[in-house]
Amino acid sequence: MKIFLAGAAGAIGSQLVPQLVARGHEVVGTTRSVAKIEALRALGAEPVVVDALDPESVADAVAKAEPDVIVHQLTALNGPPDFRHAKQMAAATNRLRTEGTDHLLAAGRAVGVRKIVAQSNASWMERTGGPVADENGRLEPNPPADLADGVDALRHLETAVTGIGWADGIAIRYGAFYGPGTGLETAPDAIMAGEIRKRKFPIVGGGRGMWSLVHIADAASATVAAIERGRPGIYHVADDEPAPVHVWLPELARALGAEPPRRIPAWIVRLVAGPGPVDLMTRARGISSEKAKRELGWTPRYPSWRTGFREGLG
Repeated sequence: MKIFLAGAAGAIGSQLVPQLVARGHEVVGTTRSVAKIEALRALGAEPVVVDALDPESVADAVAKAEPDVIVHQLTALNGPPDFRHAKQMAAATNRLRTEGTDHLLAAGRAVGVRKIVAQSNASWMERTGGPVADENGRLEPNPPADLADGVDALRHLETAVTGIGWADGIAIRYGAFYGPGTGLETAPDAIMAGEIRKRKFPIVGGGRGMWSLVHIADAASATVAAIERGRPGIYHVADDEPAPVHVWLPELARALGAEPPRRIPAWIVRLVAGPGPVDLMTRARGISSEKAKRELGWTPRYPSWRTGFREGLG
């Protein structure tokens, strides 16, 4: 198949391109930066520079590519995890998940694509219910005010993509990424790993928020399976061991050769950074990926972050 991969130069895009090419697919990969063209070409994609927030730029690129499938992996989540400015940092990604999604859908419909696969996020599953949610769960209807725009953007993406009637629309709620290109890796310039080494990524309150994690290569292989075999709807993609922050974060610090993370009372973080980061660290729910395993035949290489932290950070 011919795949139009929006966001091909990002962490998951860089994993997706070679996996798709290895399976015989032709990939047209977008980037915002001319400087990344040669890197994409080296991965096996046909690179194209696109402004995802410009509907004419998107329409022109998709029309020229004439793809069978559009894969939406657009985010602007790069830079240090600055809890004090979380809303501002996420603003560009929110636009990509709303306006960018709409532009890709319009362009795809115009050329008759057969499938749309888009990136969502499992961090904001509804805060009621057990510690782990499946695809029947919904996104949190009443998120903290400081991060409400981000949750609304995810909801817009999921509703828009899975609601199309002219093609198969799939939204993938990924767990938290780690591994090469994610910032949670052993590379000396890795931003988030650097924050952990400096003990600037703390356990907030009791750290009881349940997180699901997924190695970036496993996230990509699940996406390939969704492209090839996925049915319309939502899939969850993470490893098999959801764990509270106070359990997995010290293990990640140890794997990075760092001292244990600091512990900071929730009320201090709430005052400094707002209620959103506190919610993520203390109330998040994990996800189950049983549907992806059952319907897509997907098996993660790293079924536990414990193994992934030891073997897959580099």
